[in-house]
Parts: sequence; structure tokens; C-alpha cells
Amino acid sequence: MTEQKKDKPAVGFIGIGVMGKSMARRLMEAGHSLHVYSRTKAKTDELVAAGALYHADPASLAPFCEVIITMVGYPHDVKEVYLGEQGLVHHAKPGTVLVDMTTSSPALAKRIYEEARSRGLAALDAPVSGGDIGAREGRLSIMVGGDRSVFDNVQDVFKAMGSQIVYQGEAGAGQHTKMCNQIAIASNMMGVCEAIVYADKAGLQPEIVLQSISSGAAGSWSLNQLAPRMLKGDFAPGFYVKHFIKDMAIALQSAEEMNIELPGLKTAKALYDRLAEMGEEDSGTQALFKWYLAQQG
Repeated sequence: MTEQKKDKPAVGFIGIGVMGKSMARRLMEAGHSLHVYSRTKAKTDELVAAGALYHADPASLAPFCEVIITMVGYPHDVKEVYLGEQGLVHHAKPGTVLVDMTTSSPALAKRIYEEARSRGLAALDAPVSGGDIGAREGRLSIMVGGDRSVFDNVQDVFKAMGSQIVYQGEAGAGQHTKMCNQIAIASNMMGVCEAIVYADKAGLQPEIVLQSISSGAAGSWSLNQLAPRMLKGDFAPGFYVKHFIKDMAIALQSAEEMNIELPGLKTAKALYDRLAEMGEEDSGTQALFKWYLAQQG
């Protein structure tokens, strides 16, 4: 483990999944002492072997940290980790900065912000984009909501994990921005799959087609990074189908509350729901290609 510098805050990290493990490791490499918790203790073994300290629950982790990051699965997990009896809001020491990097509900982010502030804590909602590769390489896009002064004070923590770090506004703004990100991805993923199916049916070589279209107006992260995985039959999760479905459901709920229609997102979610019914909920989002292949007979 990299030796901790005296000016580096001790960081707690809760949720050691596909992305969380790499994000936590980047923090250790940047010189932060790291305290970790995961419901599945074995997921923390590599980090503990590298020098992180394991805690049995969020409540026992909280007093040792100046900044606590969460990267869990669903809004109900976020609510429990922050607001439950053993939650961070009840057990973190005054002045602690709580940073939820889970993609979660904007309304819940605002509630956590208010509860934290009432107890002398600070809270930021800071969801990320960039997948497993971005997490490993410290190139995540981090979109942040909360108080600007708090955001400014934890810049070094964010810089250990991301390369595009943008303050979006008040509490909940980070989550709303992530909804924009997921909305754009949802329809784009359908387009990527349909382009590959079309190329194949037209007698073209999809790999060669990608050489032309990925650098033009059709270019996107999904086309550049995930289309090659589709063609190789690599459907390992950089981001789980089940979590993408969760994100789309949050975006649709938020859209309904704002009285706006998102037909592309509705269509994408319907397709991913069918994909999950095929048993692919633990595959990566690029597995949508399997649904399209299934329709070809």
C-alpha cells in the first residue's frame, strides 16, 4: 500500500463490487488510508491484503473516516446505509463528508443531504460513468451535487478516481445528471445493436464496418468500447443489466414527476426487461445484443 500522506483524509469505502473495488484501490494508490465494508466480506480480501482495514458494518467504519464513499446497488441499499439504525448519518463524526457514488434517486439524495446537514455532516451525490475500464484506470466521469464548498474540499479524493469531475449544482443535481447519461446510453445501445445486426444481414463484416462508423458522426463510447465486445461474444459485466434496468426505472419515475415523455427510454427499458427474463440480468449491458440475435432465429 502507498504510504499515506499526512494531509490525505482517511477514506471509508462501502460497496466493493465490479467498479467499487477498482475505485477503492485507486484511493489507496493515491495515499489515502482506507477503511472498507461490504456485505460479502470476501470481496474486500484483496484490498485488506493491500493494507485496507475491514469493518463489520457501516456504523463501526464511520468514526475512523473523514470522507466516506458508498457504491452500492439500489436506492433501498443507499437508504439503509445512510438512514438505517446502523447508518452513516447516525454514526459518522461531525464534519465527515458523505459521498454517495451509487446511481440512485435524486429525491433520496436530497433527503440524505438534509439529514446529514442536521447532524453536522456534509453530503454529496456523485454518481459516475465510465464502466469497469474507467474505474480501473481512474478515468471516471464524476457528476456531483451538493454544496460547492464541500465539493471543492474533496477534489483530491475525486481526482484519484476520475478525470472528468464536474460540479452540477445543489443536492440531487449529480443524480439528475446521471439520469441524463443513462437516458442517452439507453437509446444509443439499441442503435449499436441494430447497426451490427444490419451490417451482418447486409453481408458486411461488422468489425470492418466499425472501423468506418466509430470515428464518424455515429461514434460513441458504447460503439467504440462495447460493440467489439459484442462481436467477440464477451458479455461479462462492466455494468450489470439489472443495475441498468434500475437506473432506467429511476429516470422514468423522475421524468413522470416532471411531466415529460421519454419514448426512447421506455422502449429501451422494455427490451432490457425482456433480456433479464432470458436470464441475462447479471450480464453486462452489451448483452442486449443477445436479444437482437434471438429475434433473428
